[in-house]
Amino acid sequence: MIPLMLDFSGKKVTIFGGGDVGVRKAGFFCREAEVTVYSRSFSSRLAGMGVTLVETDLSVKSDNELLQLLTGSDLAVATTPDPVLNNRIGALCRSQGILFNNARGEPGDVVIPSVIRGENFTLSITTAGKSPAISRYLREHLQSSLPCLERMIRLQERLRRFLRQTEPEIMKRREILVSVLNDPDAWEALREGEDAAWNLIERKYLA
Repeated sequence: MIPLMLDFSGKKVTIFGGGDVGVRKAGFFCREAEVTVYSRSFSSRLAGMGVTLVETDLSVKSDNELLQLLTGSDLAVATTPDPVLNNRIGALCRSQGILFNNARGEPGDVVIPSVIRGENFTLSITTAGKSPAISRYLREHLQSSLPCLERMIRLQERLRRFLRQTEPEIMKRREILVSVLNDPDAWEALREGEDAAWNLIERKYLA
C-alpha cells in the first residue's frame, strides 16, 4: 500500500454499521466528507456529527439492494460484527471500483490510520491492521513526548522566513534549522513560549 493524504471534501462515504467502530469511522470522515451510516441501530454518539443515519436491516439485504445503498459512494466502510456480510460488501465495492475499508473480515484496499492532528500538522500511523494497540501506543507516545510540536513548527516557519532574508547560503540556512530542531534547549524554551525560544535562538545561532 502507498500512504497518501487525500482531500475528501464533497466526497461520499458510506458506512455500514452504527456501533462503536462505525462511530470512530464516521468521526474520521465527517470533518470533510458527506457521510451516510446504514444500520439497524445507532450509537447515541453519532448524534450531532452531521452524518446521515438510515435505519435498515443489512443482514437481509440482497446484493442488488446493497448495491443500491452504495450508489454514488467514493468510499465504503464495513463495520458490522458479521465478517461474512462485510466481505460481501467488499466484493460489491470491488466490482464497482469503490474504495473499501473493512473493520472485520477480509482486508479492503484502504487502511484508516491512527491520526494525530494539530493546527499545522497531521501524522498518520498504521500497522495495516496487525496491531491497532501499537498504533495507539505510538500516537499517545508522540503526543506525550512532543507536547510543543505545534510551537516548534511555527518557530521553524518564522526562522525560515528570517534566514531567507539574512543568510544567502542555502546549506547554512539548513544547518541552522536542523540544529534548532535538535536542540534540547530550544524545545525546553518552547514550554515558556515561542518568544522565549526565539530569544534563545538569537543568542545561540543568529548573533
